[in-house]
Amino acid sequence: MAGLRGVSASSSRPPILQILSAPRLLLILALLVAATGYPDGAGGKALSSLNLRSFLEQKTAITSSSNSSSSNSLSHRSRQRKGAIILEIIHRDHCSGQETATWYDKAEKTLISDDARVRSMQSRMKSLIYRKKDEVTLPQIPLTSGIKFQTLNYIVSVALGGRKMSLIVDTGSDLTWVQCQPCRVCYNQQDPMFNPSFSPSYRSISCNSSTCQSLLFEAGNSGTCSGMAPQTCSYTVSYGDGSYTRGELGLDTLSLRTVSVSSFIFGCGRNNKGLFGGASGLMGLGRSSVSLISQASAMFGGVFSYCLPSAEATSTGSLVFGGDSSVYKNSTPFSYADIIPNLQLPTFYFLNLTGVSVGTVALESPSFGKAGILIDSGTVISRLQPSIYRALKVEFLRQFSGFPSAPGFSILDTCFNLSSYQEVDIPDIKMHFGGNAQLVVDVMGVFYFAKSDASQVCLAVASLTYEDDIGIIGNYQQKNQRIIYDTKGNKLGMAKETCNFI
Repeated sequence: MAGLRGVSASSSRPPILQILSAPRLLLILALLVAATGYPDGAGGKALSSLNLRSFLEQKTAITSSSNSSSSNSLSHRSRQRKGAIILEIIHRDHCSGQETATWYDKAEKTLISDDARVRSMQSRMKSLIYRKKDEVTLPQIPLTSGIKFQTLNYIVSVALGGRKMSLIVDTGSDLTWVQCQPCRVCYNQQDPMFNPSFSPSYRSISCNSSTCQSLLFEAGNSGTCSGMAPQTCSYTVSYGDGSYTRGELGLDTLSLRTVSVSSFIFGCGRNNKGLFGGASGLMGLGRSSVSLISQASAMFGGVFSYCLPSAEATSTGSLVFGGDSSVYKNSTPFSYADIIPNLQLPTFYFLNLTGVSVGTVALESPSFGKAGILIDSGTVISRLQPSIYRALKVEFLRQFSGFPSAPGFSILDTCFNLSSYQEVDIPDIKMHFGGNAQLVVDVMGVFYFAKSDASQVCLAVASLTYEDDIGIIGNYQQKNQRIIYDTKGNKLGMAKETCNFI
């Protein structure tokens, strides 16, 4: 096609990287963000260059290092600047502990787990949306949304009661929880486990207290009194894949760099099961009063932001608390979308998806502007309504033509064999939102690599089952973006940023 370039490994064109030997094709796929805009006269294409070789080389090197990583892989940096607290955020592939799975197995496992998370979320959200009005006043959803560490890719470090904790970052959850000693059933974690008896600032919450009752009612958890003496406010968080955390709610001092949140409410997990990896627990950044951003609202004005690095890059990202824009390193201006209210699902972040474009071609779908789309740091692959996904697939294939096809992979059905190419140009994908905002998907978030030789490379977007399912913007499409959550102003900002700890 006009303006669409595919550089074969056997091409006489001087290679960008020296051609690798066959064994080393096991590595490669570096997506260089060399955005090359093409005018409408060149076929209506807006393209970005994707270098396959260097990406896979970096990815394979990181996979090898993570498989042999030591317990200090969760060591993070932090800093304070101009009133903002900046925490280093890393991808879980940098600290996979003792995993020895192959590239293909890990890629497949991630998508299977991601599918389980999305199915669980859809089921729970629909049960609320279609419940009779008189029943909605008595919510029965779990204390936090369904999650699973295998799909919650990003981790930060904080201090709780003076002890370092490495937490999974999740905007789709509200309660922050950690594993606690003594523990009846716990998974292996890399940092020492939190022991309330060693923290002079720890306080338990009585199950008969007004604090316990109001928290449980708001979160829709049917908690009971624990069997411990004195009886404490217990919680249970169950996930769709069989993972869970159970324990009691407590209060302690949470430290974010030099800023401390006293009497911070969190879950002290005594019985925890699931693929939460080496993390100490989970950081809930949802919209309810029990979430971290709500509890620290007086300090940070209800504003936080993140820049999620790619799993393949050696750079890290950042989680910033506070709205001082001078600490950001965005390369494009911010555009802001309205966070739209959802009375049945008030703790999630919903946006009004008004359109999607591929290159310079705007897609058409009856679902645009009719239902909110959820932005979530815990889901990996974005999900779109069937009509939107079909239009996206058709137009993407029209513009990205001439490349060999490959079998579908798990939930992804639009795949290519790019093993013979060193570099390809791919159409830009943009999501448009109410408020005249747009998210330009980074080239690193367009393709998902099932195989390390690039023989099975898939469009990293999946279709929902039904048109009335709720769309989700996953973290794969949020890579290398500064995403700002203004919970008080009900705005979500987005701009291009090459993620690195700042």
